Amino acid sequence: MPDVLDRAKELEMQHRDAALKNHQVAARQTEAPLVVDGQRCCRACEEPIPAERLKASPDAVRCVWCQSDFELKQKTSGCC
Repeated sequence: MPDVLDRAKELEMQHRDAALKNHQVAARQTEAPLVVDGQRCCRACEEPIPAERLKASPDAVRCVWCQSDFELKQKTSGCC
């Protein structure tokens, strides 16, 4: 019987992780970009977002460094 319970636990964790990722994507999509003098800027540090970042992630609202910090804080706080 432990095999069935282990599998059920694993499936529940997969569903929870998928729901969390979907929620995070939806939350990111609702954030409006910060535009200063016609240039997209990071919502955290307010520095211009590099073109390479925008090319890789056109909906980015933070630079790579601030986005990493943002995701780490979310992960450690259990939020969103």
